[in-house]
Amino acid sequence: MTIHTLETVPAAEPSAPVRFARMLWADKFALCAAIFLLLILVLAIIGPHWMGDLATKQNLRGRNAAPFDWSRGIVWWMGADALGRPLLARIVVATQNTMMVAAGAVALSAITGTLLGLIAGFSSPRVNQVIMRLADVIMSFPSLLIAVLVLYMLGASILNLMVVLAITRIPVYLRTTRAEVLEIRERMFVQAARVMGASSRRILFRHILPVVIPTLTTLATLDFAYVMLAESALSFLGIGIQPPEITWGLMIAQGRQYLQNAWWLSFWPGLAIILTTMSLNLLSNWMRIALDPVQRWRLEMRGRKHG
Repeated sequence: MTIHTLETVPAAEPSAPVRFARMLWADKFALCAAIFLLLILVLAIIGPHWMGDLATKQNLRGRNAAPFDWSRGIVWWMGADALGRPLLARIVVATQNTMMVAAGAVALSAITGTLLGLIAGFSSPRVNQVIMRLADVIMSFPSLLIAVLVLYMLGASILNLMVVLAITRIPVYLRTTRAEVLEIRERMFVQAARVMGASSRRILFRHILPVVIPTLTTLATLDFAYVMLAESALSFLGIGIQPPEITWGLMIAQGRQYLQNAWWLSFWPGLAIILTTMSLNLLSNWMRIALDPVQRWRLEMRGRKHG
């Protein structure tokens, strides 16, 4: 008599996007931050096409109109500026320039700093010293001072502001990447790749860089908030983006002289900066855990419970 036994088939592991979605769902603060940042991204893309005309059309009869006046329509609920332009429309339109400067500066500084850090951490001591002294020179000057001097000489534009802010942030990625490479290159899998005859370029970009990327991703998320605040500070000082272009920092600067009788001119763009910065910090804290294989299990356990 033959007895047939049924073998239990193990459940298939969910894909990486599904696991990250569950981990994000488990952290409600990070989920709210991600939704808010997604909304900001959408506004940055469609904002100028959607409300571009409203943001530039002047109405001197409604100058410094108070907020929460629903009788004029939802676009006026934040009030109007000194030229009668609705603040809601201007904040939506300003989102594109603000995000463009921050994203461009972070991307440029991250790519440049990461490449230099990989070279410094894996090359000869002489090359390492030259690259690190370059980073020390950049870090010896206050970042805002460098930005003020360069923008004063070259003029304020989106491209110049993006490049200047990127230069000041390169040492952050350079030093972080170099420190990671110096530790990773001594691990067994790197030694095995070298014994197998892999080239230095292949070891760097195929074996070391994927291990460094999670740390750099978390750093870039935090740095995005810093660059956005730096751009706002420069625009507030009058050497950042100039009219007719508009950013959140420039809106705060334009409302400075009306703080006593029209506080909403600076309050709403300031609130947009605060909420975006806070969302980036919350999301970077979640990413630090989600991208770390040692700590990821905490979010995965919570994700299974909620899933």
